[in-house]
Amino acid sequence: MGMDSNSNNDNNNSVGWNRAGGLIMKTLVLVGGALLLKRLTKSTTRWDHARFVSQSLSGEKFSKEQAARDPDNYFNIRMITCPAAEMVDGSTVLYFEQAFSRTPQKPFRQRFYTVKPCSKEMKCDVELSSYAIREMEEYKNFCDRTKDQRPLPEEIVGDIAEHLTTLHLKRCDRGKRCLYEGSTPPGGFPNSWNGAAYCTSEIAILKNNEVHTWERGYDEDGNQVWGTKEGPYEFKPVPASSLKDMFSPLNFSQPSTEKRIEGSFVLQ
Repeated sequence: MGMDSNSNNDNNNSVGWNRAGGLIMKTLVLVGGALLLKRLTKSTTRWDHARFVSQSLSGEKFSKEQAARDPDNYFNIRMITCPAAEMVDGSTVLYFEQAFSRTPQKPFRQRFYTVKPCSKEMKCDVELSSYAIREMEEYKNFCDRTKDQRPLPEEIVGDIAEHLTTLHLKRCDRGKRCLYEGSTPPGGFPNSWNGAAYCTSEIAILKNNEVHTWERGYDEDGNQVWGTKEGPYEFKPVPASSLKDMFSPLNFSQPSTEKRIEGSFVLQ
């Protein structure tokens, strides 16, 4: 009798523990699922978009692959961008420059970019504006210098000069190669270089920090007077192991005439 009673108690205890264990497991699964769902459904803020675009633009990128494929229409260009300052409204100021890969110490284009979220009433995610620089010589190779060799943030903000263009970027539709893409508004921006009346600019940000840019100038009759006609420049980050090859004999000839350079870029 005693043994049977003990056996029943043991069985009851076992059933009780199993039920309790099952409830604990169910609770853990429900809590874990709720946390995972919350993480997956967490909305991306307007500033998250701006930060992602800033990070994607930053770094050293080259058009080496494109120049190798089509040396008649594209140069091997080095594009480098880095954070420079922060504005009062929270927008990031990026320093940007481009140079021929053979002569990175001699940039032919220097700009400041400001990156911030589009205003709520606009149908876009990120506003990317470019500005001229007051003292360009002081900023050559800015990103390659140590921080103590760069102008101070307050000096940088003070050196932001003429507004040049603004691009409105949106997240790309599902299934497209890009992550963000955008362009200047219809009609572009005024531009008088090389006979142009206005210019347009397009940008696409792809995975792995690849950036495509396409800038063109048009006269009053709508004829293209500068910029590439075949398509955008494709800038890709170069693995560290490949950087040593960047300054070896390149896949394009050093331009012998200024006219060919002018056909691809608006020089300072």
